[in-house]
Amino acid sequence: MKRSTQDKAQGKFHEIKGKVKEKAGQLTNNPNLQAEGTIEKAAGKVQKKIGQVEEALEKSLRRLVVRQS
Repeated sequence: MKRSTQDKAQGKFHEIKGKVKEKAGQLTNNPNLQAEGTIEKAAGKVQKKIGQVEEALEKSLRRLVVRQS
């Protein structure tokens, strides 16, 4: 699996996991769990965005290589 695809998938997983923790913290009135979920959700979004940027760079590099051939 390409690194960009892996980063996007892992980012989405952490984003969802963070949302679940955030909601669980709200329902159980646990501010620590809610904060942990918020942080994990944000980290997942960042990781997913990194994967998207990597994918765009890969495509740009492939186009550049094809043009020079």
